[in-house]
Amino acid sequence: MSEQADAAAALKGTSRIEATARVRSRWYMAYLWLFAVWQLVLVPAVLLWHGATGALVSALANALVVMGLSLFAVRQPVTPRGYGGLHIKVMVAWTAAYILALVLGYTVFMNGVAFAVVAALVCALPAAAAAWREARAA
Repeated sequence: MSEQADAAAALKGTSRIEATARVRSRWYMAYLWLFAVWQLVLVPAVLLWHGATGALVSALANALVVMGLSLFAVRQPVTPRGYGGLHIKVMVAWTAAYILALVLGYTVFMNGVAFAVVAALVCALPAAAAAWREARAA
């Protein structure tokens, strides 16, 4: 009887730890949503605001947002298993979308407002999809 009680207590403790880790890992969902929303501002700014001022402001704003998100991420108490791989996949997909948006935006769709809007949505999609997946898993 005592072994069963000990096993039950151990399972209860493990379940409590897992539940706490799951709740505390929701920060990554917020991180992804913030990154996705930022694309809706960054991509049109980069594609439509030409010249040195546009490039400088966009680059500085992006650096501040990335530093802020990075600081937010490193200060979190829990990083669940598998988040590193997920983050790499999200960033690789975003990088591919962003490079494609820049290439097409500067060669084929120069000053195209409609293209800038679509490109922003496409660039936001990897992070938004991962955030939605995380919300469903929580």
